[in-house]
Amino acid sequence: MAESKPSKKTDTSRRDFIKTSSMLAAGAAVVGGNLSIARAAHSYGSDTIKIGLVGCGGRGTGAATQALNTMKKTEISPNGEIKLVAMGDAFADRLQASYRAIKGQHGNHVDVPKDRQFVGFDAYKNVIESDIDLVILATSPGFRPLHFEHAVNTGRHVFMEKPVGTDAPGVRRVLAANEEAKKKSLMVAVGLQRHHEKRYLETVQRIWDGAIGDLVATRVYWNGGGVWVRGRQEGQTELEYQMRNWYYFNWLCGDHITEQHIHNLDVSNWLVQGFPVECNGMGGREVRKGIDHGEIYDHHSVEYTYANGVKMFSQCRHIRNCWNNVSEHAHGSKGYADLSGKIYNSSGEEVWAYGRGGGGGHQEEHYDLFAALRKGEIYNEGEYGAKSTMTSILGRLATYSGKVVKWDDAINRGLALADFDSFQSMEDKAPIQPDDKGGYAVAVPGVTKVLEPKKEAKA
Repeated sequence: MAESKPSKKTDTSRRDFIKTSSMLAAGAAVVGGNLSIARAAHSYGSDTIKIGLVGCGGRGTGAATQALNTMKKTEISPNGEIKLVAMGDAFADRLQASYRAIKGQHGNHVDVPKDRQFVGFDAYKNVIESDIDLVILATSPGFRPLHFEHAVNTGRHVFMEKPVGTDAPGVRRVLAANEEAKKKSLMVAVGLQRHHEKRYLETVQRIWDGAIGDLVATRVYWNGGGVWVRGRQEGQTELEYQMRNWYYFNWLCGDHITEQHIHNLDVSNWLVQGFPVECNGMGGREVRKGIDHGEIYDHHSVEYTYANGVKMFSQCRHIRNCWNNVSEHAHGSKGYADLSGKIYNSSGEEVWAYGRGGGGGHQEEHYDLFAALRKGEIYNEGEYGAKSTMTSILGRLATYSGKVVKWDDAINRGLALADFDSFQSMEDKAPIQPDDKGGYAVAVPGVTKVLEPKKEAKA
């Protein structure tokens, strides 16, 4: 598993770093034809880090704002600045709202004229191929593998939000592109921000050092009341409706076990320093059955098993007026821990606590990222981001099918949810279609198939 803290691989000045990264981008252009050498070399000698934003919803707007916030720390940006210079989204109204919000906070550090505001399914290409050093990828997760692959091929450093895909083919695509990113010495940061929170870092290290003895099991939760719903509007095509109400369609979101609960699953993987080999689970739709609730479940409960025998017990729920909890816990032979900063002995007595602070991971991950870029220290979070995404998908396959699902089967035979390369306009056909009452087929455990059939060995 990749290290949780950025690892030092180079120690160059900012100017040497930009020169190196520009040469890498230029080399990618020669091979792939995606970027002109002149444009790739434009940043040589500059102390300005230019960023592009793909996906201008709430999280994309937040991530771009947090990136620009790093200029407030002089130890990160003593002599240079960061500028947002290109933006792209499938929808013009969402791009404009994001532009106004970021511009309102960061003024002259937002330099995105109309000719660098891109709308449509190909907006990601236009942003990535602009004169930028780093791209923030924050569209609905289903498109992440396509966008990440293009960013790597074009020689761009990447910050991408979690999850990094919604199906097994997408995860495989991210893993393959990430290997290319390593070869090109490209920074790859993933929005699993707990890896950058001091309270988690210290708690995990103490457990690794034996604070609770031998690890036996973990418990992880994302139980809450749910999120927004965006109803169908007059004149929308089916594809536009699904993309605006993306949280409720698996090809875009992956179900809330993937879109949200990935954070908690990832912490368990981090602690175990590995990924589950199999799981079983149950779930369904108890209260969220409305016509705008698409196809996803409102609750999942999954038991994961790691190769070393450690169990992870996972719950995520979107039902109001129930027990709400978002947390991660570890149980060992000598005690147990709340991963956000408390350790107890086997009698239940608190023996250590981090205390106040140590959180704020959404901002801390950008502090770490841009500090490393300034120093030319390249780190890569792509593999554990992809495999924690796959952990969440593995759980969904188990709850949807009602079967025990093994990791190797899931990642190699998990069904594709959409052809993300094919979309050109909102008039295109959506990957799933409503029935004559406007509802969508929902997975039925014991009936729904989630894996491609095994290929028979040739005689």
